Amino acid sequence: MLAVAGNSPTFLGRVLWEETRVALFKRAVDDRDAAGRSSRRVSRVAFGTGWTTAGAVELLEESVRLHEPVLPVLGPERPLELVEAGRLPALDELRLHQGTVWRWNRAIYDPAAGGHLRVELRALPAGPTVVDMLANAAFLLGLTLALAPDAGHWTRRLAFRQAHHNFHRAAQLGLAAELAWPLGPNGQARTLPAGELALRLLPVAQQGLEAAGVASEEAAHLLAVVEARVAAGQTGAVWQRRALDALGSRHDREAALAAMLERYLDLQRAGDPVHSWPLPAACGRLRSSGPGGWARGTPTRPRA
Repeated sequence: MLAVAGNSPTFLGRVLWEETRVALFKRAVDDRDAAGRSSRRVSRVAFGTGWTTAGAVELLEESVRLHEPVLPVLGPERPLELVEAGRLPALDELRLHQGTVWRWNRAIYDPAAGGHLRVELRALPAGPTVVDMLANAAFLLGLTLALAPDAGHWTRRLAFRQAHHNFHRAAQLGLAAELAWPLGPNGQARTLPAGELALRLLPVAQQGLEAAGVASEEAAHLLAVVEARVAAGQTGAVWQRRALDALGSRHDREAALAAMLERYLDLQRAGDPVHSWPLPAACGRLRSSGPGGWARGTPTRPRA
């Protein structure tokens, strides 16, 4: 999903990862000192430390064990007394602590609406359009629902380090990423392009959605958006890079970025999925915002 949905390729005028937000957020809130990084202490922003075998409680326990509280504020309630009385505890301290530990798939306890546990899928990018976001959610949730009943099968065949590597390559390279997946004749993992893997998994996502009660036509409509995006090779990040290349050949960096963003907003408001977005046509003069040429960050992938 992350490989086919990247939508944040620029930061401070530089073209970086397809989903730069993944690397940027980790750097921005990393509280480890040099000794902590050299000793490989787990960052507060992380993919995880291994496959979960005991459910959400294992994830909550791990965050408490691995990270010191940032805000050691104590709530007034006595949770065990509330449980014994048949009432739901708020667990204020745990919830506050979970708000300072950011796993990309983060387990959350919430006393709202009668109490529930949820998993926040925080790698899902915003946009570009509502239909793109719905398609991303359908693909990811359909796959999750389809694969979860046989999770042990998948985790035995795909090492956690391979999943971790997949995640960061998908964020960095998008559709150009090479990802490992258990597709070999004996169930062993082999590597293939992200777009090819996505196309193989779309029918699996369709089955997962239908089994959960989603109308077949609705599931097919949303997953077709992902299929068309892969076929066109154009995610939100790819469109932004292509648009900047087209504009940057004739305009300075600041003007090209401004023009790209203006066109992005126009297309977003129109609501058509990003795979159908045209590149900027030959434009009139853009007012230069100052001296300097178009700047690109250190290349991390083949040009689209």
